Amino acid sequence: MTQTDQGVQVPGRVVDLDRARERHGEKADRMVRLLGVGDPLADAVIAELDALGKEGRRALNAGLADGLASLTDAPPAIAAFLRQMETVPEWADPEMIRRGETAALSVPLLWFELSAMATALVHTYSSPAIARLLVQTGRLTTMAPRRLAETGMWTAQATMPGGLLRGAPGYLATAQVRLLHARMRHGALKRGWDTAEWGVPVNQVDVARTWLDFALISYQAIAALGFELTEAEQHGMYEYWHYIGYLLGLEDESFYRDVTGHEGAAELMHLFDVTKHAPDDNSRALTAAMIEAQVRTLAAHPQPLMSSADLTRLVHAILRSAYGDELSEQLGIPESAAMPFLTLTRQANRDARRLQIGDPAVAARAIEENVAIRAAVLQAASAAPDGTTYQQHVQSGLPDD
Repeated sequence: MTQTDQGVQVPGRVVDLDRARERHGEKADRMVRLLGVGDPLADAVIAELDALGKEGRRALNAGLADGLASLTDAPPAIAAFLRQMETVPEWADPEMIRRGETAALSVPLLWFELSAMATALVHTYSSPAIARLLVQTGRLTTMAPRRLAETGMWTAQATMPGGLLRGAPGYLATAQVRLLHARMRHGALKRGWDTAEWGVPVNQVDVARTWLDFALISYQAIAALGFELTEAEQHGMYEYWHYIGYLLGLEDESFYRDVTGHEGAAELMHLFDVTKHAPDDNSRALTAAMIEAQVRTLAAHPQPLMSSADLTRLVHAILRSAYGDELSEQLGIPESAAMPFLTLTRQANRDARRLQIGDPAVAARAIEENVAIRAAVLQAASAAPDGTTYQQHVQSGLPDD
């Protein structure tokens, strides 16, 4: 096994490291180090929950909802986790957190739903290491509809006005997702995950890559539908997602905070992509399942945009526009006859977007309307009796396998 100049072992999953060093310098070796780093605060909470059982879960849930100060005798790992979650970094703008992620809120829900979530998730699956972990957790291809719905719900909660304030739905959901990642890490290691080959499961690099999938790749798909962000909007969007990354347990040293726009995000994604293997059979199986889930979700609307067959072609067109031909072929995404329709849709949305950008009153009204629609959808979704997978985990516990 090779090593970096600092003596860090390079996992087998890393390819073309010298090529990456030529373009990215010391970031390439820092990335290798971070493949061996998980989330110590969240990992300690998982160990504590397993030791304390229901008492630990009650303390955790109360602390997440009402704050660490509400607990009279908080278990130490839970206290440390809550303390970090509640400490707003100096670089995070409280006003930004209060108003929500305005770039996302500017996009009508239909177009956001059509393009953003499945595109982000499928790109995550293009990493064989991530795909391998997800497949090993079991039933991921059959659970695709639930994963799509839950991810969409988390993203909507996290980007709503005030959604990341302590105790708010987005704050709770983000903490729950982070702890579910820690549970997955614990379970994979217990089952004999090969860290020499794949790095630590759900490591800092894989979380940063997933963060980029939502902050960069989803917006590339949205741009394919005509909603392109200005440089100022990109800057504000990445500032907001910096805070989401912090709440998800990304370290400052994982260099996600260097990203202030799509250009920088694409450069970081290049580092991750150039050092990974091509998508494998696990990647393609998860991709096919997610596309099918996306089409079923869209076709189930009371007034679907088009037939299931046409929706499939449209989803293929959006994915190929966001990824390019090479990655699309590797993921098994075929060429699509819906490209001309996508071109017409893009032009119509660009015209509407110009009006929104040019008139602050139009922009404010669009955000107000989109927030109201999202709030109604979230209220209906929150009425589900069993809750999300990440909610179930912190409330009653999930097994490691």
